[in-house]
Amino acid sequence: MSEQQERPAGTGKLYGVGLGPGDPSLMTLRAVEVIGGADVVAYHSAQHGRSIARAIAERHLRPDHIEERLVYPVTTESTDHPGGYRGAMEDFYAEAAARLAAHLDAGRTVAVLAEGDPLFYGSYMHMHKRLADRYPTEVIPGVTSVSAAAARTGAPLVEAEEVLTILPGTLPEEELTARLAATDSAAIMKLGRTFPTVRRALERSGRLAEARYVERATMSAERTAALADVDPDSVPYFSMALLPSRIGAQRPGDAAPEPANPAEQPQAGSGGAAQAGPAAGGEVVVVGLGPAGPLWLTPQARGALAAADDLVGYTTYLDRVPVRAGQRRHASDNKVEAVRAEFALDLARRGHRVAVVSSGDPGVFAMATAVLEAACEDPYREVPVQVLPGMTAAHAAAAKAGAPLGHDYAVISLSDRLKPWEVIAERLRSAAAADLVLALYNPSSRSRSWQVGKARELLLELRAPDTPVVLGRDVGGPEERVRIVRLGDLDPEQVDMRTIVLVGSSQTRAVRRGDGTEVVWTPRRYPPA
Repeated sequence: MSEQQERPAGTGKLYGVGLGPGDPSLMTLRAVEVIGGADVVAYHSAQHGRSIARAIAERHLRPDHIEERLVYPVTTESTDHPGGYRGAMEDFYAEAAARLAAHLDAGRTVAVLAEGDPLFYGSYMHMHKRLADRYPTEVIPGVTSVSAAAARTGAPLVEAEEVLTILPGTLPEEELTARLAATDSAAIMKLGRTFPTVRRALERSGRLAEARYVERATMSAERTAALADVDPDSVPYFSMALLPSRIGAQRPGDAAPEPANPAEQPQAGSGGAAQAGPAAGGEVVVVGLGPAGPLWLTPQARGALAAADDLVGYTTYLDRVPVRAGQRRHASDNKVEAVRAEFALDLARRGHRVAVVSSGDPGVFAMATAVLEAACEDPYREVPVQVLPGMTAAHAAAAKAGAPLGHDYAVISLSDRLKPWEVIAERLRSAAAADLVLALYNPSSRSRSWQVGKARELLLELRAPDTPVVLGRDVGGPEERVRIVRLGDLDPEQVDMRTIVLVGSSQTRAVRRGDGTEVVWTPRRYPPA
């Protein structure tokens, strides 16, 4: 509400005044104007009575200002309040709001001072929530501590399509680690006693080397440093950790020649240049993308994709990963897995951080095996390799249909490109004889379409025709379709390479519920023999 709006007779106006990060010269003209025209100036302080907000605004205070010091009953110490810390603070905010309301009811203008921005982790917001619906109110924005800290590091904080995540250091370590792994840039506030936890989270998420530390930005005691070099015992509450933009940062392999793109290599083993061992910093991370788009990515996978210098993968899967400035992308056909693996390892030997992308889970009929096969041979034995799991198609389709994998199950690929059909057929018979639920991957393609029909014939020798079958196509994607059919009615023409087939056991049930939906589930208990 602007100050030009009429307010009820005898009612004052409330202002939340952002003072900026600490340097009085960074206060806005509007903040100075409002403070100068206020009848009452309120500010928060700890028990010692000193107020950073008052110190910032001191030169603009008048002798006739009514000052309201809102003293916290507790900050980091313990309390004997029956409601604990939260109860003590709730009582304090209610009492403080009542004091300000008395001035507003008397027709006085009240300016509540706030470091940074009033509605950005600021104490003013507690007054705002209790008073703004009862009195004319205006919030004066201020320069945030995040902006000030970023300016002091001299590095861009976030750029282009990068995502900035702002986190309180008071979050649990596991939560901090997950969020740091998944984001591009970050600001972690409220350090002090939380610093050891924050540092561990940065290290566990692989971001410690990037992290910058800023203490009391724009104030006289300002300090900046690489966060890894900071003594935990020296960290005050008014400090922050920053992960600046990755765009434009020096990438370890920028000056090194690259091996040929796998799409241009005639055979495996043609890429590596002679080198005694891997360059420092190089590694290959095989990343599971899940069955579809970004909603299926784990935070760990998302972080690995953002941190990579090079992305390597089958064109269709690589297209799922957002383009990032400065990253190199190497797409190739889906039939050159071995070449693609060696290409990625060659890049890593030159010091590149390489992410090999794979649909679903990379260890389930995907790229992890191809990479590890090559990585266990010379000249790649010393190249660091890790595999990051993803949601596999069987689990994604099962969740959409209900719980068909609720008991023992077997996973079999119907592709005979890397193993003979006779082996596949024998495994199908054995799994069916053991009454296992079956998850059938790679059921069909443009070059081979007969396997689904043959698998159905084999299974019908041991399974009833009314056995539930789940057909999950493009699960999680724009063309998602999940159908429940019976084994005897399974039409191979309804199955393609993008379909996962789940065949129930003798115990699997397909039930239509009260809302009309049909669900499939396999009981956890199996009847005694």
